[in-house]
Amino acid sequence: MTHQPPGPVPGNIAPHIPADVYRQAEREGRPIIVVVQAAPAARTARTYLVPLGIGLATAIGVAGTVAAILALFEFAIHTATLIAGAAGPIGVGGLTFKLTRPRK
Repeated sequence: MTHQPPGPVPGNIAPHIPADVYRQAEREGRPIIVVVQAAPAARTARTYLVPLGIGLATAIGVAGTVAAILALFEFAIHTATLIAGAAGPIGVGGLTFKLTRPRK
């Protein structure tokens, strides 16, 4: 950090130091500290790309998970249909249930 004498800062209005505070500091030999707020730095592309990348990765992950679940459901339905077709009618207590319709 650099120490500069009080005075105008390029691009800003000169900071105000009350005269009595300045004279008292001069008399006592205390340093005068002037804090000047710097302009905020411009945002880099990284500040925008990181959240965008995380959001896109999340969306692709969710879409892949949904596609995998749908594929598993389809596989389960085909397997159940195949087993039901091969098993034939199921009888319980005198009632017979036909799980699949016969092909004509």
